[in-house]
Amino acid sequence: MDIGIIGLGDMGKLYAKCFAKAGYPVFGSDLPQFKEQLKQELEPLGIHLLEDGKEVSRRCDIIFYAVEAEKIDQVLNLYGPSTKYGAIVAGQTSIKHPEIAAFEKHLAKDVNIITCHSLHGPAFDPEGQKLIVIPHRTTKEAFQRMMDLLSVLKSDMVIMDDYHEHDKIVADTQASTHVGFESMGTAWKEAGFFPWEDAAYLGGIDNVKILTTLRIFSYKAHIYGGLAILNPYARQQVKSYAQSESDLFKMMIREEAAEFRNRLYKARDFIFHEAQKPLLLDDDVMKEFSLSDHAATRKPNSHLSLLSMADSWYRLGVNPYDNLICQTPPFKLRLGIVEYLFRNEELLEESIETALYDKKIRGDDLEFHSAVREWSSIIGYGDMEGYKQHFEQTKLFFGARLEHGRQQSTEMIRRLKMD
Repeated sequence: MDIGIIGLGDMGKLYAKCFAKAGYPVFGSDLPQFKEQLKQELEPLGIHLLEDGKEVSRRCDIIFYAVEAEKIDQVLNLYGPSTKYGAIVAGQTSIKHPEIAAFEKHLAKDVNIITCHSLHGPAFDPEGQKLIVIPHRTTKEAFQRMMDLLSVLKSDMVIMDDYHEHDKIVADTQASTHVGFESMGTAWKEAGFFPWEDAAYLGGIDNVKILTTLRIFSYKAHIYGGLAILNPYARQQVKSYAQSESDLFKMMIREEAAEFRNRLYKARDFIFHEAQKPLLLDDDVMKEFSLSDHAATRKPNSHLSLLSMADSWYRLGVNPYDNLICQTPPFKLRLGIVEYLFRNEELLEESIETALYDKKIRGDDLEFHSAVREWSSIIGYGDMEGYKQHFEQTKLFFGARLEHGRQQSTEMIRRLKMD
């Protein structure tokens, strides 16, 4: 059984290497300008580079499209009609609406469509990671063949019958989650300081916020842009997050303490009730991962980004623990630190009091408020180029710190058992 990979970027190569290591014949293709470099890297591993996706489609029994979501229709238009009779085709995009539409448009009726989504980045070994499998159009025999192949990844496989369900959950676990961290990064850029140099951003929760933000900006903009703009359910999630943040920020400015506190405690009681099994992040481990190179006393922080997330979940009627079926490390970390804040009444009260009355942190909260509005507007307009430009500007601000942050975040995820 020949395995094909169309698109040998980071995730495509990861899959190709895993399948070749398991003994499968693997054939791949990418853009012509990368062919020689990829041959040198992959052919010693038993992965064969073909001329283009058409050759891969004609030859292979199972074909994975590992290309950007915004280009999936264009690529399927080129190579889909050449697909071998009775083959299995899958995609690796994080949003399934455009992917399924392209498959149905460009693939013959005899082709089986069993798509998937690895809920981790290329820096992680697939073993033990979540892998969503969606049997959209398939025979029982083809589905079994696909499951046999995917089993070599040793991932934690979750079967979803409906790609709509996948995209709804991913809108929360990825798109909305990423916007929160992206807004933090943009706010720090606009304020002109690195958060680890400010005493208001010392401590376990802030270490997680900082490292996860650096982790996100260390990757490619198109990954997150596709998640936010091409997922039809993401805009509602992002709009709700922006509305919650705006409502809370207005209450802070007006010092409407009773309404502010009541709203947040309602969110706490809805999400973090006694029947819900907590994640319980280890505070001692979180405190270890500071980028600060000097000792300082921690100053109170409003944690507006986390208050807004809880309020948004409550307003949408979403139980984030239910969405752990499609968990990613950033989502689980975010849920973990929101949980840590809301289950610690002393810390929650400190956050509320700081948000309402501490004018020293108000400037940072204003920058965050503006950043959330900017990201929400870009996503609302469906502006992919604007998204990429906004992302790259913040990425440039953090510069060389990004790679170190990603390495640190990977170790933190492992230590906190979030992977």
